[in-house]
Amino acid sequence: MLKRKIINDLIRWKRESTNKALLIKGARQVGKTTVVRQFAKENYKNFIEINFEQMPLAKQAFDGNLDARTILVNLSVMGFGPLEPGKTLIFFDEIQSCPNARTAIKFLVEDGTYDYIESGSLLGINYKDVSSYPVGFEHELNMYPLDFEEFLWACNIGEDVISLLRKCYGDISPVPVFLHKQIMERYRQYLIVGGMPEVVSTYLANEDFNKTITNQKDILSGYRNDISKYAGKDQMLVKSVFDAIPGQLSKQDKRFILASIEENASRRKYGAPTQWLVDAGIAYYSFNVNAFELPFPSHENLRLYKLFFVDSGLMCAMMLGNIQAKVLTGDILVNEGALAENHIAGELVKHGISLNYYDRKSRHELDFVFPEGDRISILEIKSGKDYKKHVSLDMARSLFPDKIGRMIVMSDNNIEIENGIQYLPFYMSMFI
Repeated sequence: MLKRKIINDLIRWKRESTNKALLIKGARQVGKTTVVRQFAKENYKNFIEINFEQMPLAKQAFDGNLDARTILVNLSVMGFGPLEPGKTLIFFDEIQSCPNARTAIKFLVEDGTYDYIESGSLLGINYKDVSSYPVGFEHELNMYPLDFEEFLWACNIGEDVISLLRKCYGDISPVPVFLHKQIMERYRQYLIVGGMPEVVSTYLANEDFNKTITNQKDILSGYRNDISKYAGKDQMLVKSVFDAIPGQLSKQDKRFILASIEENASRRKYGAPTQWLVDAGIAYYSFNVNAFELPFPSHENLRLYKLFFVDSGLMCAMMLGNIQAKVLTGDILVNEGALAENHIAGELVKHGISLNYYDRKSRHELDFVFPEGDRISILEIKSGKDYKKHVSLDMARSLFPDKIGRMIVMSDNNIEIENGIQYLPFYMSMFI
């Protein structure tokens, strides 16, 4: 069983939350169902799991009168049980397939007899079908693929090693050379394997990249099937955006250019299809900010953005050529840094940091900017021997000296600090 950080959030919800269901959101295959089952096994006497996609008849329990007693009687008649007050967790999986169940959560929570967890992979897609949201009766959690620290746990890297890495990060002091090389090897593996639990488990059980890639392509096929099933009239446009993400990130500027998909393509035509992927948890927006000022939402240009993929391993499997071999041999920034930047974006999202890049008039782009307190921290991605050459960062420092927080340059090199700039290896993004 893979160790996941989100378990602590579930325990906290059970301990602290009163009169609220827990809603877990996330893309398919990130491990939502497995985590809930593990949590239930360790914390409840009884566990009832209802998957509305696999058990469509269960939807009938929510037809008609939505009072709690009627629903619970209906579920009991259908054979779901035992229902023991105070000792039972009821799990509604793929709840987007039963909008009435989502509406009914308010009444079930108010009844107070049992605990409820809801989950779904396409909650952001079917929101129009929900007649009344249980506002004030849900606590929301976002779940993502394994981050790099969780991947290290899965690889049996001890907490003493991770603590040492964390200390080096905090002190801005070099990691012992041998350890740095070992963790960089794990990092390269992570770029290829990614953080989808089934893929990670397959890789660790076999250490066979062919099986790993086959597993990844199965997940990608599942995403494409979801698009065909749920994206309606926009499905071809959604697929076009989906397939274009790796190539767009492989360009030098990495900005998503609609014209590369279709000549004279417009934001009006592709806005909703792109948002579909974001709502499904498959892609992340990074919007341009054209002013070095907080708060960023006031300065975002929604017409200029990058699209990052939910998982570096899945994106690696989408790329043409034997890219896995190149990554393993140390060419981490192959394809103009697409994989490295996608990985960093994923780590920031998992840590609750909104994605933005700075670019004004196509000059001096900064890969990532994010607030820390009342200042703006900068994160740049570099490669090779030129990692200390950072014209855009130097320009920002000269223009906005009183607004900048940390200045971070990430590469495959060890930790050092020079002229106030923190040079960190890619894997240290797990601590940002």
